[in-house]
Amino acid sequence: MAALLAASLLWAFSFGLIKGELAGLSPVAVAAGRLAIAALVFLPLAGRGVRPGRARLEAAALGAVQFGLMYVLYVASFRWLAAWVVALLTIFTPLFVVLLAEGPGGRLRWRSLAAVLLAIGGAALVAARGGEGGATWPGVVLLQGSNLCFAIGQVRYGALRRRWASPDAGLVAWMYAGAAVVTAAALPLAPVFGTPAFAGWTARPLLVLLYLGLLPTALGFWLWNRGAARVPAGFLAAANNLKVPLAVVVSWLVFHEKAADVRGLAGLALLAGALVLAGRGGHVPLEKEPPVA
Repeated sequence: MAALLAASLLWAFSFGLIKGELAGLSPVAVAAGRLAIAALVFLPLAGRGVRPGRARLEAAALGAVQFGLMYVLYVASFRWLAAWVVALLTIFTPLFVVLLAEGPGGRLRWRSLAAVLLAIGGAALVAARGGEGGATWPGVVLLQGSNLCFAIGQVRYGALRRRWASPDAGLVAWMYAGAAVVTAAALPLAPVFGTPAFAGWTARPLLVLLYLGLLPTALGFWLWNRGAARVPAGFLAAANNLKVPLAVVVSWLVFHEKAADVRGLAGLALLAGALVLAGRGGHVPLEKEPPVA
């Protein structure tokens, strides 16, 4: 739980920074830059406990989906959505998580589904009735694609970790490498999203990109996947919305966006109830721990 909370706190500031400093730049370049920085940070750990061959390929492929494709779709959505709206619409990630984790095998538990609905309600309450900006359908579709990619990675990471008995740092290093390759290969497609890859970059957005690559990306996703492999599916699903009330409040207070009425306490109360509900009942984690640290 501590790892999931720490990652959520790191991510809470990303929404406003991207909207305020990077929204006019190429989303493909932003995604590629963040992931290249993360890959370089974790490069010294790439050989730690991860077997050559298929294990590394599987990790790279999963990273290409969870981090690479997710980031391109996520940053692209800011062209049509205000930062607080992006934060709000990520509330549907828990639904994807619990359906992917428990649905295919007929193991969907009422407790998990109830926790997801509580988490969605709590997050929605924070930003109900909206503010400036609003949403248009291209942004909504892009963001839900991003949510699905992130959910797939969370659910499959535990299985990958168990199958290859590999430590988190080594696997995540290869995931970042795969994500960086995919987003770099997508750079020629940058004009499709409206902005050439290298247009408009100055010192200030480069510094913001460096911060995003080092902390919310490199550290944040390592912490998140590490925590995701150690909690039940329902708890993980609910925890996906920890960042939402935090991000909405940060966007409102720090970045001075006009968001919704102040309903943070009520939203957080519902979210806390979702986490308690999801954590009860003795559910096992998504995957058993591998015999490595």
